[in-house]
Amino acid sequence: MTEAETPDRFLPLDSSEHDIASRFRKFLPVIVDVETGGFNAKTDALLEVAAVLVRMDNRGELVRGDTIAFHVDPFEGANIEQAALEFTGIDLDAEGRDATEESEALREVFRAVREEVKAEGCNRAILVGHNAHFDLGFIHTAAERCKIKRNPFHPFSCFDTASLSGLAFGQTVLAKACESAGIEFSNRSAHSAAYDAEKTADLFCHIVNRWKHLGGWPLEP
Repeated sequence: MTEAETPDRFLPLDSSEHDIASRFRKFLPVIVDVETGGFNAKTDALLEVAAVLVRMDNRGELVRGDTIAFHVDPFEGANIEQAALEFTGIDLDAEGRDATEESEALREVFRAVREEVKAEGCNRAILVGHNAHFDLGFIHTAAERCKIKRNPFHPFSCFDTASLSGLAFGQTVLAKACESAGIEFSNRSAHSAAYDAEKTADLFCHIVNRWKHLGGWPLEP
């Protein structure tokens, strides 16, 4: 998108109130969701991965940006629990699933995130997820398995929308939190990495923006 095509609300202003890098201490929030073959990041397959970028407009509002998503081929020897497939609705043999090798999928996600980190003047990405340590564990373990060294995500810190939603709405389930926030949520579409990541991104943006509207940001000197 050229500057001439950029909406007015994304044109830069000389104010840290409208700077995503200043808002999160040079960390770039990136919303991530994974669908897996179980709960053990070391032994269970990574089956889907999605990352959603967020931007800050010149009103200081967070908005959802691009989604990068892949169906993933299970790594050799990966465990896949039937209960996990039934829960997510993933059919590994579905025609048109068009799965990507795990290392390629991660490299593409990481490349897009690194580019956004640089473009926004940040030092590192920080993973945002619903029950985020689950997603963070699978991302880091898969990166180690694939011997990917340029991992843009912080090794242990994350933002958890389950915790944020508990504070903001008294809800910790993604669907219920979205409902409380006035965000449309389809249970039929849930448990797709791309869909869940986008809804988590909408929820994260809503909570951060609501905190701003309530006077919690920028901080008073």
